[in-house]
Amino acid sequence: MGVPTVDQGESLGLHGRISYIPARLMYAGSYWEGDEYVTALEGEAREAKAFEPNLALRRRIEAKLGEGHLDIRDKVTNNGWEAQPLMILYHINIGFPIVDDGSTLVSTSRLHVPRDDEAKGEAERFDQFHQPMSGYKEKVYFHDMRTDSEGYAYSAIVNDKLLGGMAVYVRYRRAELPRFIEWKMMGEGTYAVGMEPANGLVLGRDKEKRWGTLQYLKPQETREFHIEIGVLVGEEIRNLKEKIENITKGARSKMIGTVEEFVPISHV
Repeated sequence: MGVPTVDQGESLGLHGRISYIPARLMYAGSYWEGDEYVTALEGEAREAKAFEPNLALRRRIEAKLGEGHLDIRDKVTNNGWEAQPLMILYHINIGFPIVDDGSTLVSTSRLHVPRDDEAKGEAERFDQFHQPMSGYKEKVYFHDMRTDSEGYAYSAIVNDKLLGGMAVYVRYRRAELPRFIEWKMMGEGTYAVGMEPANGLVLGRDKEKRWGTLQYLKPQETREFHIEIGVLVGEEIRNLKEKIENITKGARSKMIGTVEEFVPISHV
């Protein structure tokens, strides 16, 4: 997951092997569940090789008629007989017209840190977006998120000028995905903002080991992840902003100077 790196002699490519492996369709259909009409897709991708890790990702994407969100439910299983490193991140990239000049990021962020010198130049405006710019270089921010009483963290990109207000939000369990990465790309032709819950940062497996934050799956262990992605309009946006305000107590996310400072004080 994240940048290419070499860890203990093993070459790890951009975003990991499973990002390039097609999934096998397991189910596609719609059905009644009581009074609710459900549409679902389910598939499986495997990252396996003789004498190497044997991991399976089973994903279910589900939506209910009349609701404005998708539910993603993942199960990652170690089918092998040795513990394996587990790094997982969800690329949720939002573009125009939600992302536009004047759009903002609202979230339950407690702390944030720019990934590098490139991101430091706009670090105070990490949550503000502008029109596409020629030659813009991506900027990445790592966040430590607060949660509500049920353990959910929230993030949304809001465009108050679009059709009276529209937003795309992400809701997830911080206990499952303790990291959150913001990918800000205001370039011409590649104009998007990523809201990316994860269980690690994107600087390489070797660094996660050094920090002591790398997660592992035991032999035959299954880990589950749940994410909700939805669209909000009008009053729904105001309700989400109020919820986030209650969680953060109105405090703005505090900026940390370096990643090395951020890692030990963030809640993993």
